[in-house]
Amino acid sequence: MILPIVKYGNPILRAKGKPIAEVDSLVRSLASDMLETMHAANGVGLAAQQVGAALQLTVLDISQVEDRPSTLRLNDEDIDPAVAMPLVLVNPRIQLSDEISSGSEGCLSFPEITAEIDRAEAVEVEAETLEGETIRLQATGLLARALQHEVDHLNGILFIDRMDSATKASLSSRLKRLQKETMKVEALRR
Repeated sequence: MILPIVKYGNPILRAKGKPIAEVDSLVRSLASDMLETMHAANGVGLAAQQVGAALQLTVLDISQVEDRPSTLRLNDEDIDPAVAMPLVLVNPRIQLSDEISSGSEGCLSFPEITAEIDRAEAVEVEAETLEGETIRLQATGLLARALQHEVDHLNGILFIDRMDSATKASLSSRLKRLQKETMKVEALRR
């Protein structure tokens, strides 16, 4: 089922996700709905907060992006990132490399807003799967960027928090308008 994507201004986007103690049918169903929602919105990642659930759960799929290459090591084996997609990560923990690069980012919770964001060039992530396995990923490229973006979401950090002050200032009126529209919609739902 395609879920509504929470927009900037909704406080759940600032909520730190609760760890998932047990993967049950509700978590599996949520993950499946998140994948369907992400694909329908042409996204490469989606965190549970973006569909209104403050949980440590994210989905990613970079397989359709051909102009921003990635590398992936999964449990110490080199693997074609497209073959490993989609990824469903439960309770991910991330370590960042020291090398930083700038790249364009957008976010499904911030329609039509993109910016150059500095991120680590490589990451290492340990997470559980829906089957309860612990997996280790090492990634570079777009996948590393997407993993950082989604893990940030799980901790209540938004990509606008990573923007330099000049970029944030140049987007401030658009951000205020989006926040106001979201608050209006939320008020109507009550």
